[in-house]
Amino acid sequence: MAALVEATTEKQFEDLLSKAGKNLTVVHFQAAWAPQCGQMNEVMSELAREHAHAHATFVKLEAEAVPEVSERYEISSVPTFLFFRGGEKVDRLDGAHAPELVKKVQRLSAAGGPAGSAGEAVGEAGGDLNQRLKKLVNAAPCMLFMKGAPQEPRCGFSRQIVALLKEHGVQFSSFDILSDEEVRQGLKAFSNWPTYPQLYVNGELVGGVDIVRELAESGELENTCPRAGATLEGRLKALVGRSPVVLFMKGSRGNAKCGFSRQILELLDGAAVEYDTFDILQDEEVRQGLKAYSNWPTYPQLYVNGELIGGLDIVKELKESGELGAVLRGES
Repeated sequence: MAALVEATTEKQFEDLLSKAGKNLTVVHFQAAWAPQCGQMNEVMSELAREHAHAHATFVKLEAEAVPEVSERYEISSVPTFLFFRGGEKVDRLDGAHAPELVKKVQRLSAAGGPAGSAGEAVGEAGGDLNQRLKKLVNAAPCMLFMKGAPQEPRCGFSRQIVALLKEHGVQFSSFDILSDEEVRQGLKAFSNWPTYPQLYVNGELVGGVDIVRELAESGELENTCPRAGATLEGRLKALVGRSPVVLFMKGSRGNAKCGFSRQILELLDGAAVEYDTFDILQDEEVRQGLKAYSNWPTYPQLYVNGELIGGLDIVKELKESGELGAVLRGES
């Protein structure tokens, strides 16, 4: 069963357990009034798709609407997750802990049949993706991976987390996971967190919208995340110097979104020098601020050792004169 299904009566619940047989069944005891249950239903839906090959069943059940089932299994709070095999309860998880839910599903699915782990997924994707993801989560002190952009979020949870961060004066950069399927799928395995948005601080996962909301309500969010009081100039200085060679462009290395960016990538690739890229379409603050910082009004912009080299025309001239390799290596 490849989708999250709902049981609204005790009989439906029993029928689902019976039909699943020895396959894994995960039941989410939820409440419509609890926002964290909505977030965990997204996690359940994603897990249902990922584990369709294992014939696992994922069920949501309104705890207060089916009290006889809730009482039988001593459900006293939501969300609570029960794991069944052969009609018998084999495990339990209390609370909105997405990483722990993922781990339990992976372990129990693997115990009953072939089910790949999140770690294996990253391994199969290769070290290059792993390195790219590490760079992305460390691209700014506070990185938000979301659907859409802060100016135009493309899902309710992304809209909520952006509002929370702005309300509490948090300075953050963002990445639109809808623009890059490799990052969208890879980051779920990298972080062991199957849904978006995802917030990282100093390269470490903080969590999704519910975690950020809890931090905001407890007064801890301001201490966890960098404040907007940090100067933009300081941030830009850190970005241009984060690698020996950095290209600020439209799109990514694998998906250039303008002809000038595509051409400069070809020139850099031909020079056989390692370089990093930053997609200015993902961060309006950087896009506008860097033009003033460098006094260079267009993109792409190439930096070597924190110093601006120029755009496509300058790089072309360096290539034609035979100086590009030396400039990129910081030798001239």
